[in-house]
Amino acid sequence: MSQELWEKVDDYINSVVIAPDAALEAAADSAVKAQLPPVSVTPAQGKLLHLMARSLGAQRILEIGTLAGYSTIWLARALPSHGRLITIEANPAHADIARVNIEGAALSDRVEIRLGKALDVLPQIAAEQQPPFDFVFIDADRTGLAGYFDWAVKLSHPGSVIIVDNVVRKGGVIDASSDNVDVKGVRRFNDRLKTDARVDVTMMQTVGAKGHDGFAMALVR
Repeated sequence: MSQELWEKVDDYINSVVIAPDAALEAAADSAVKAQLPPVSVTPAQGKLLHLMARSLGAQRILEIGTLAGYSTIWLARALPSHGRLITIEANPAHADIARVNIEGAALSDRVEIRLGKALDVLPQIAAEQQPPFDFVFIDADRTGLAGYFDWAVKLSHPGSVIIVDNVVRKGGVIDASSDNVDVKGVRRFNDRLKTDARVDVTMMQTVGAKGHDGFAMALVR
């Protein structure tokens, strides 16, 4: 198996399940033009998130890590017209690009971008005493995963679903001696999941255009 084959299979999958979409294509193109890190979800992964949120009947979604807003658009489209998505982005330049893309997708009425470090913004959201979130997607720096997940559970309700991306790191997570900060952050998060009685959780490894990685799915008890 090779990266070239995974990419070809991803292209085939996209040809089957992804319809042409000007807003999503513009968001993906804007990330490339701005030379943002190539870490957005793939089209099929974005649609998976969309279908998960739709199947839950989600009315409130929290996203940690906006980048150019590609996954934000997929998720916001799963909401009813009165639904709300809050997405947190630490980088002002990324937030500006995402804002343009969200406006281009005609979703500004459903999406609010909160600028700042997630561990600063999440307590602010809690202090506002907003209704809990039905669906949470965490796609941010790996060093903070454990903290982000803890807040995600606190801001959710029984039956909420939390998806955490990039939890396999090309298999690096099996190396307990790794000095890679991202691997160490993921392992710290994974170790906490073992004893977190607030959730029921599974993990899946994935391959594709983004290489070898995986995601965790947690159901809040």
